[in-house]
Amino acid sequence: AFVDGEMIRGVRENLTAVVRDLIYSQRLLHEADNTSVTVQIFRLLRNAKALIPGKAPHLAVCWGGHSISTEEYQYTKEVGYELGLRGLNICTGCGPGAMKGPMKGATIAHAKQRIDDGLYLGLTEPGIIASEAPNPIVSKLVILPDIEKRLEAFVRVGHGFVIFPGGVGTVEEILYLLGILMHPGNRDLPLPIVFTGPSGSEAYFSQLDAFIKNILGAEAANRYQIIVGNPTKVAKVIKEGIRAVHHYRLHRHAAFHFNWELEIDPQWQTPFEVNHETMRDLDLNENQPAHQLAVQLRRLFSGIVTGNVKPQGVALIARHGPFEIRGSRKLLDPIDQLLRSFIEQKRMVLPTRDYRPCYKLVRQ
Repeated sequence: AFVDGEMIRGVRENLTAVVRDLIYSQRLLHEADNTSVTVQIFRLLRNAKALIPGKAPHLAVCWGGHSISTEEYQYTKEVGYELGLRGLNICTGCGPGAMKGPMKGATIAHAKQRIDDGLYLGLTEPGIIASEAPNPIVSKLVILPDIEKRLEAFVRVGHGFVIFPGGVGTVEEILYLLGILMHPGNRDLPLPIVFTGPSGSEAYFSQLDAFIKNILGAEAANRYQIIVGNPTKVAKVIKEGIRAVHHYRLHRHAAFHFNWELEIDPQWQTPFEVNHETMRDLDLNENQPAHQLAVQLRRLFSGIVTGNVKPQGVALIARHGPFEIRGSRKLLDPIDQLLRSFIEQKRMVLPTRDYRPCYKLVRQ
């Protein structure tokens, strides 16, 4: 963090961002009665100077695991490079792995294209940044108060989404994104989404695709494309999709830098307090609309992320044992298969650690 007794500039800026956002978030909380959640998120991003009004759509959000193989990491860099060559900026969760690779690739591409104002936006939250420092490529760091506001910030500022292999955190993000887009008011909104990984990741995406189709149906699966082993094609699809977003917002006279048109119900915005009681009381049955079920599933995976890596969740598991998750066999069986595959592939925690599940499934 120091060179010849002086703090590295990027480290200093990130520390300043943490203090800035924590203080500003507290101020916003006092005004919450008179301000919508979406307006709070907008003001926090604006205060951090993370929004660029008037600039044509340009931001590719990249999601994926922090615990990935060397081959997968190299592939994320190649995709970031191709995106950067096409003038796109990068937004990630700001951590290591698939959150770092696209930014690193884009920096080289931006240098080649003589783009000197490239944006490498990192969106995080207090529970994550306490255990996972931002990667050094991040040029603009924003700390949202909780995971719900962090996820909404992603979908409000992103113009296209690239999703790499990951674990439960990545599935939580996917469920949030698809659940929002399945809302009747959002079904016609253009938003390019690509699932991608290196050659050899076909089985991973085949299982994930089957899980989504089985749980949420064909409507959700129709929102994304799967492209394996072809970074150039990924970048072209995203670039073309962002061009459609540009035309749509021009026609609607809508802002480029923040998607006010997305309809997000309060149940997606209300913070989910993870504890043994709330995890046990999740409504995990198939007898509900798909976009409502997606809310419950997002909370389930969010709870597992909390139990895996967030300090308060790890402490709860150490004190009271694993979360008990109850639901119908029809839902829990595919969830169990997906979670077991993540454990086998060492996607739950960093490969240097043995994983002990923070949950147990109870089929009813």
